[in-house]
Amino acid sequence: MRLKYCRIVGASTLSIPLIFAATVSSPAGSLAGSKGEVHFAPTLGSDPKSQCNVAYKAYIAASGHSAYATTFYSRVVDLYIICGTKLNAPSQKAAEETALRSCQAGLARWKVKTASGGCAISASK
Repeated sequence: MRLKYCRIVGASTLSIPLIFAATVSSPAGSLAGSKGEVHFAPTLGSDPKSQCNVAYKAYIAASGHSAYATTFYSRVVDLYIICGTKLNAPSQKAAEETALRSCQAGLARWKVKTASGGCAISASK
């Protein structure tokens, strides 16, 4: 009768490390839903369908290395927000460089100058 209980205790004792290892290692695969490293909170505006709102939501939903760059916003001086993103890049550094170039290209395209000086990486993962 003791042998029956020893098997149950032995099986349950061996299963605990396996369950713990599976739960610890599974979140590392995807970055989807994560804000990543937030350097400063992005100002997104009130319109949920604006391009920067849509781009930021796509950044959050991206499963790979991604970055979101935007202009600093001053309500007193700046009347616009320009942003750039790079989703699912090979590395975080590559995503940051591409997002920053995309934001700076928007500044050049629209021929605007901001009071704060330009674009910066708001968040990256």
